[in-house]
Amino acid sequence: MYPIGVLFGLGFDTASEVGLLALTAAAATGRHPHATGHIGLGGIIALPLLFTAGMTLMDTTDGVFMAKAYGWAFANPIRKLWYNLTITAVSVLVALLIGGIEALGLIAGRLGLQGGFWERIVALNGSLGAFGVLVIGVFVMCWIASALIYNWKGYDKLGQRALS
Repeated sequence: MYPIGVLFGLGFDTASEVGLLALTAAAATGRHPHATGHIGLGGIIALPLLFTAGMTLMDTTDGVFMAKAYGWAFANPIRKLWYNLTITAVSVLVALLIGGIEALGLIAGRLGLQGGFWERIVALNGSLGAFGVLVIGVFVMCWIASALIYNWKGYDKLGQRALS
């Protein structure tokens, strides 16, 4: 897996993100009254390592969670259908919500719209990173709710009746 990670690390997206982080850090140190405006080689090297550590943590957590969720879902054909419908519906809703927030933020910025609603939209646009944590929580809650509803409604028995 390490060589594959290195290949992805050499991709334009990751390289440009790390480069942008290095430029931002250099610019930020230049604005501080006691800073020299120079970031050392160690600081620049630390950025991709921190980026890798964060990506490793999130990808590992995602992999463990998805392996557990799909293990539960693929044990029964009815359960697989139920799980896929639930996750697809939540994915569509989240995509529409984020796209809507982004679009409304662009409209507010271009047209100079003011007011409580538009200020909340601009604030949401500024904190979409924190919104990502909420999205992860929504997916976890949907998986739990899907499992509970599936068992509560007796869909396990429905799958067994269809197979016999």
